Amino acid sequence: MSIGPLDKNLPVPLYHQLESILKAEIESGRWRPDEQIPTETQLVESFGVSKITVRQALEHLAEQGYIRREHGRGTFVSQRKFDEGPRELTSFSEEMRGHNLRATSRILSQTEERADSRVAAALDLAALAPVIVLRRLRLANGEPLTVQTAHIPQAMAPGLEVNEDASLYEVLQRKYHLYAARARETYVAAKAERTVAKLLGIPPGAPVFQAERVTFLPNGKPFEFVESTIRGDRYSIVLDLVKHGAEKRTLELAGKPAVSSR
Repeated sequence: MSIGPLDKNLPVPLYHQLESILKAEIESGRWRPDEQIPTETQLVESFGVSKITVRQALEHLAEQGYIRREHGRGTFVSQRKFDEGPRELTSFSEEMRGHNLRATSRILSQTEERADSRVAAALDLAALAPVIVLRRLRLANGEPLTVQTAHIPQAMAPGLEVNEDASLYEVLQRKYHLYAARARETYVAAKAERTVAKLLGIPPGAPVFQAERVTFLPNGKPFEFVESTIRGDRYSIVLDLVKHGAEKRTLELAGKPAVSSR
């Protein structure tokens, strides 16, 4: 890599100039995920700056998740995170297609059970009503991203079976005429428990998002309750906050912002 010295006459700090250049190399795809980048010494020589400047730039890139530094091995491009935030309601398959990734699933279990109090409340069902429980490992280009457990009222989708190549939403639409109109999703930060960590290929105790989603039909009736454990190293939550009128501020202060979900 030979780009030449940075411009010391600019009012922008040298480490920030270097950080921007290195970030552009990663975002353009010239440096691929898991590819080793030049050493500190090579960067010093290429850009004509001090080691302190290089280290500042690399530290900032590491904090933003662009690179990871492995002791004794070097510095590597990180797998980029998927930015999640308010958007149109989509399935996991549609979401991954939006990232130009191939979505696949591994079915862990597919059973009929009695709804416990929490599931029954979420789906507006009587206690112990029968529900179909579909537990899947969701992958993008073969990389595990999330473990999802979906609960569907048995009365709404009798005989439901989903194969590993199918989108649950597409099956529910095609076979049962159940169309997702909106959803309410809640995220909390957590640590991965051992069984889920093994499925996701991360260490036990690694940071994850625990998400719960209730999906509603156009008539407002809930038809799906999903619990997900999502890799914290591959997802980030991004919210675009817009100031509207006093009514929206009241909702936000009450802790009830309207957030769309997948």
